[in-house]
Amino acid sequence: MRSAAVNGTTLAYIDEGPREGTPIVFSHSLFFDHSMFDGHLAHFTREGFRVIAYDHRNQGGSAPAARGELDMDTLTEDAAALIEHLGLGKCHFVGNSLGGFIALRLAARRPDLLLSVTTLGASAEEEHQLAQFAPLADHLTAHGAEQIVDTLMHIMFGDTSLATRPELCAPWREFMARLGPTIGDSAYGVIHRSRMVEELAGCQVPVLAIAGSEDHAYPQPISGVNIAAATGGTEVTVEGAGHSVAVEQTDVVAEHLARHFAGSSVSLS
Repeated sequence: MRSAAVNGTTLAYIDEGPREGTPIVFSHSLFFDHSMFDGHLAHFTREGFRVIAYDHRNQGGSAPAARGELDMDTLTEDAAALIEHLGLGKCHFVGNSLGGFIALRLAARRPDLLLSVTTLGASAEEEHQLAQFAPLADHLTAHGAEQIVDTLMHIMFGDTSLATRPELCAPWREFMARLGPTIGDSAYGVIHRSRMVEELAGCQVPVLAIAGSEDHAYPQPISGVNIAAATGGTEVTVEGAGHSVAVEQTDVVAEHLARHFAGSSVSLS
């Protein structure tokens, strides 16, 4: 992986595909890293796009950070700084869950950097399950993820994937089980995020909200209908997918992304 010193931190990222290709930036979920988008990287580089996928501060290969530096505003500033550091101009920005929270903040605050935004399993609202998620964040901070990894898998994956796709779920279960106590600080920033609905009024960036039909964290209408209403965008539900829709239904999501990118290019021309 490459690294970039931006916004007072160091972010690890991959950058593949032709330099002259239209750039796509992929932003991962809590409890994952950039590799959740490996299937999309392979697909879109074949299609001639320049594809960037990065790790958030305090996750993956990026630099550690204290809890006070892991709020959604700071992570959004990281993303904007990375886009500017790489000289991408305007890009398509795609985020799953945590990445989607960042995508919406970029849409509201930095439309100058964007061709389009796509959220997957995200929300424009404050955390609606704070009472349930706060004890999990506390446990993570004290003990790491190993003891509650099955709970995390239920939150992050749909019933179909958990029941029928061990080849997909088992590696991610092992990945999450290895997460240490610092992941609790990242989780705290996610669940204590601010509401974005009012800030997104009049959004000028084309937004697509993709929801999983089996999302246990942010089901419809939160992850689809409500985001589309807040942004004036569009929404779609992907069957057989939970919260991690980007990895659970990679091919279906890639088709929706391609149509959204093409439509955004037409609307902006």
